[in-house]
Amino acid sequence: MTLTHEPTAPYHSAQDALRVLETVARRPTGVTDSELARQCGLGTQRLTALLRMLRREGYVDQTADGAYVTGAALSRLGSAHGRDQALRETLQHTLGRLRDSVGAAVYISRYIDGEIQVTQCAESPATPAVHEWVDFRSSAHASAVGKSLLGQLDLNGRRDHLARHKMARLTSRTITSEKLLLSRLDAHPPTVPILDLQEYAVGTVCAAVPITAGSSVGCLALSLPVEHVHRLRQAADRLNKGAAPVLLSLAI
Repeated sequence: MTLTHEPTAPYHSAQDALRVLETVARRPTGVTDSELARQCGLGTQRLTALLRMLRREGYVDQTADGAYVTGAALSRLGSAHGRDQALRETLQHTLGRLRDSVGAAVYISRYIDGEIQVTQCAESPATPAVHEWVDFRSSAHASAVGKSLLGQLDLNGRRDHLARHKMARLTSRTITSEKLLLSRLDAHPPTVPILDLQEYAVGTVCAAVPITAGSSVGCLALSLPVEHVHRLRQAADRLNKGAAPVLLSLAI
């Protein structure tokens, strides 16, 4: 399977944040923001935004004299012991904040061994998760999650998946033509969120954005009741802008 994804804005933010973290980690006694800007080659505005995000996520702390040092979250993720649990907890914390920010249930999904897996979800009574009335693994053609993941595969990978999962009509809006679906996936810019307007389930709209960490295929998604469809594009854009901490956690 070959991947076709292109770097997105959150990917670039995560890469810049990694450079900042590496620089901070090399200086256990602390490093100033001016030194970080010089060593990482980042402008003041860009660095300020990254440091704000890194402090919020617990990856860096600021000492009394204003220098930056590594934070507890980075230590937990950098430890070989219990890293998987630490990563899951970190991601869940980030998802919870994203859920509150976008006002929707938020999901992380991965394409693992040829199948779609929703690995984590943040929901609440006010932002309920979508009802999985058809197994997500067999409905990639209809869901924003599925189309985002398929869109990151090459043509052979997409065809292989569709050959194993029949494109059933789930609603009147579901695409059941493989040729049409492949054409739309091919034409969709990787930096633009993929939308599902009641293609998977009547009464629900969704959006998904790619999260690429190394060679893995993943996406960040949200779902809303159809009566909130007017908020979908804005929520999707906000989700996209908030994807950098998720990418960073997966990359550390």
